[in-house]
Amino acid sequence: MSNTTRLDKWLWAARFFKTRSLATNAVDLGRVLQNEQRIKPAHDVKPGDILEIHHGEQRWEVKVIRILDVRGSATVAQTMYEETSASLERRQKAAEDRKYFREPTAQLQGRPTKRDRRQIDAARE
Repeated sequence: MSNTTRLDKWLWAARFFKTRSLATNAVDLGRVLQNEQRIKPAHDVKPGDILEIHHGEQRWEVKVIRILDVRGSATVAQTMYEETSASLERRQKAAEDRKYFREPTAQLQGRPTKRDRRQIDAARE
């Protein structure tokens, strides 16, 4: 076990993304920040780094605790990081808000169909 690994590999091993290519794409698009800075997918991650991860509607702020470059079970992946208390509160509040109100366009993928457009218009009225 080494003290550093590639960022995209760590994100995949920690189960934030299903594939390494999805993790690489997210880092390239600036959806992952390391210590509040944009970085490249091949940048090294080490214990103590703070990562901000934006994936869909989810936003995490985590502190790296362990470095593993192989993908294991979910319980092992959860031991690789520690979520900050502010991030945990934000995610819980967002989940509570989604329980009472779901954005009509949140589940749409791509361009809305005629049926989707009718549903959006009905929700606005």
